[in-house]
Amino acid sequence: MHPSSYQNMQYFVKKYLDSLKTKKINILDVGSCDVNGTYRDLFQNKNWNYTGLDMENGRNVDVVPENMYDWREIEDAQFDVVISGQAFEHIEFFWLTIKEISRIMKNNAFLCIIAPSSGYEHRYPVDCWRFYPDGMRSLSKYANLKTLETFADWDDKNKIIDEVWKDCVLIARK
Repeated sequence: MHPSSYQNMQYFVKKYLDSLKTKKINILDVGSCDVNGTYRDLFQNKNWNYTGLDMENGRNVDVVPENMYDWREIEDAQFDVVISGQAFEHIEFFWLTIKEISRIMKNNAFLCIIAPSSGYEHRYPVDCWRFYPDGMRSLSKYANLKTLETFADWDDKNKIIDEVWKDCVLIARK
């Protein structure tokens, strides 16, 4: 994971989850396999239960759904927070994934997705998409979520600059 992705997730945790430090919450990381880093340490709190989900077993993976677009292994409304970083560009049918994410989110749950808006092809196993703030807002709307904020590393709003990936961030709430 590149440094700006980690910093963007750190921003999300500080701004939106700081007030939940004393609450018991369940967190799901979609695309959690530790290929070149993980967000897990940002969620190390005795009250927080972090679960990693990915399409294959590996480091930092707790759940591997039989079908990546129909997570029967997870009941409705199970998670208070869902995160995903550097995964959505690798998901062929990401609109199906956002519907599953919305389904497993509790009411008032938070979502943070970080995906590149730029960069070279990096197949794992495929590399299908790049995202812009308007696209992230549309994705949130499609899943019946409320967009709290969205920005890209090339926006003036966000001072974290990654010249290659120019991450796009969606923060939403159910």
